[in-house]
Amino acid sequence: MKLTLIGGGGVRAPLFVTSTLKRADRIHLDEICLMDIDGPKLAIMEQLCQLVADRMGSAVRITATTDPRAAIEGTAYIVTSIRVGGDEGRVFDERIALRHGVLGQETTGPGGFAMALRSIPAILEYARLIDELAPGAWMFNFTNPAGLVAQALHNAGFRRAVGICDGANLAQHAVAQWLKVPVADVYTEVYGLNHLSWTRRAWVNGQDVLPDLLQNDAFIATSELRVFEPELVRQFGEFLNEYLFYFYYAEQAVASIQGDEKTRGEEIVEINKKLLADLGEIDITQEPDRALKTYHAANERRSATYMHYARPDAPDMDEADHQDYASQQTGDEGEGYAGVALDIIEAFETQQSLHIALNVPNAGAIACMRPDDVVEVSCIVDRHGIHPLPVGEVLPSQELLMRSIKQYERLTVEAARTRDRHTAYRALMAHPLVLSYSRAKTLVDEYLQAHAPYVGNWR
Repeated sequence: MKLTLIGGGGVRAPLFVTSTLKRADRIHLDEICLMDIDGPKLAIMEQLCQLVADRMGSAVRITATTDPRAAIEGTAYIVTSIRVGGDEGRVFDERIALRHGVLGQETTGPGGFAMALRSIPAILEYARLIDELAPGAWMFNFTNPAGLVAQALHNAGFRRAVGICDGANLAQHAVAQWLKVPVADVYTEVYGLNHLSWTRRAWVNGQDVLPDLLQNDAFIATSELRVFEPELVRQFGEFLNEYLFYFYYAEQAVASIQGDEKTRGEEIVEINKKLLADLGEIDITQEPDRALKTYHAANERRSATYMHYARPDAPDMDEADHQDYASQQTGDEGEGYAGVALDIIEAFETQQSLHIALNVPNAGAIACMRPDDVVEVSCIVDRHGIHPLPVGEVLPSQELLMRSIKQYERLTVEAARTRDRHTAYRALMAHPLVLSYSRAKTLVDEYLQAHAPYVGNWR
């Protein structure tokens, strides 16, 4: 069986390959194909991935190509993790938003909107190729904004596509870690949209353990909930997706990001450029230990300042720059999005069913959403497919926010399809973090100009 990673030149490719090879026998894997349009980056990551495979003693072939047709032909599963416009495009997204006093973040608000305009056409083209060359294959999309891109895929008629995000299942993992039980023993009820979801219940041995855990300050402080005040968490009585920070602390988030000398995108540009330069100076085949140490240290540095302005335990960018991650790194960065995709593949390929939150068409699961709305919801995955679990009614505060964001998503997908800037104005105006026609119009016009090579001409 062949598995393809589109975006295989990305810096997380070796982590993806490591996780995949651990499950190779269970999913009957013969080949991992890395595909990327950036040949030089792809060549470096292919070397690292092959090094990983050699050290694991794996017989799985690691191949690489810049030809999407060759990558897709004959594959059973495709994971898409691309960044159209590169890291520099992210910087444009952030800086343009911040210049107008709104959130500059790559998946939420105007930044996520700008990324969607670039991501959607590219992913739809890959989906078209999959239909042509591998019509029975499944696509697992991690390209951000993952839920919005999944909505565009569904609207375009691609039914074997699902949006994946490791953040959707953080409550399940947090509960399992705290109670020291296997993740598979925790059953959560997740509902909402990508990066806008809540976990209402968490069952272990038939008992909902979440109410007691949310009363425990130590549990909150050691989980992703630490970005919120305990009082707020208890007011909701649910596990909050960490990206809700940008809505519940909106003005603080903008002020904190504006207060940093560099945006997150500018930080990532520097980290990735240094990593590629350092690896370029190493003969990876002759100095494998040095290459892997350099690679993992860069990932440690990257992770150190993730949402640092919301995490009391995180260093700021300057502090992180002066830490020695080469001596601290463990090489264990977790499975991330790879774990979600691989869990689904394993469920498809074996007799075991899987309980997991995914971005899929609602199909009646959440009462306030349309059947064809892509939502983030708990599902059962088995050999027969993906089955959303019923959630029913949700609280008004969550419903109103979900419906507002989904209206923004519908209009954004339509704007990307028609290249109509007036629809784009309406889309961004509908977003709760913008809520202004004049600001939406200015943002859209500046984004279309900045990203013209990737979004084309709009009327």
